[in-house]
Amino acid sequence: MAVQPMRAWWFAAAALAFSAATVTAIAQATGHFHWWAGFVLVPGAFITAASAPLLGRGGGRAITGYLVAWVGLIVFAVGAMLMFGVMSEGWPAMIIMPTLAIAGTYAWRPQHPIARVFHRTIATLALCGTSLGVLFLLMNADLVDFGDAHWWGGYMMAAGVAVAANGLVLLRHRIQYRLQAVTLAVFPALIVFLLGLRILRGDWPTEF
Repeated sequence: MAVQPMRAWWFAAAALAFSAATVTAIAQATGHFHWWAGFVLVPGAFITAASAPLLGRGGGRAITGYLVAWVGLIVFAVGAMLMFGVMSEGWPAMIIMPTLAIAGTYAWRPQHPIARVFHRTIATLALCGTSLGVLFLLMNADLVDFGDAHWWGGYMMAAGVAVAANGLVLLRHRIQYRLQAVTLAVFPALIVFLLGLRILRGDWPTEF
């Protein structure tokens, strides 16, 4: 039974070693090679490879493997950006990848409805964070320009909608403290939504 996890590890290690070699080769070919970035790139590849046997086992070990894989991928991405010397332009990836890792757990189903709603609220907010990272990346590339618009107010509104929508799901379950839990979710979400709306419209005072 131990053979399959080892095969998975060696396969993942080979694939990621090839990825690290490819990144290095492209960096050398384009004149952006920074050899010291390999001390970040290679460990990131091996951390990611270490998740392969855990992912194949299922259950709690698969969850651990998922987390290890994302840690490795984030380290690998940092190494790649350092290798190409694009950290100043690519830093939004450090928002995109962690939040995407959390958003990817949305399908997990804790047994208790409140725990499930709380988890899905966090995952939905993480997805908002992912879109924010993508927006920063587009702004760094001069593909998006909002001018003087207070665009971040829209993200506050989106966060408020995400919290309220997930909280309202509890109305479908016959559990104790259902209404209290819904109120705790919806009321703060409404306040955040209204604050975001004021900021988006430019009504928020800048001087006090």
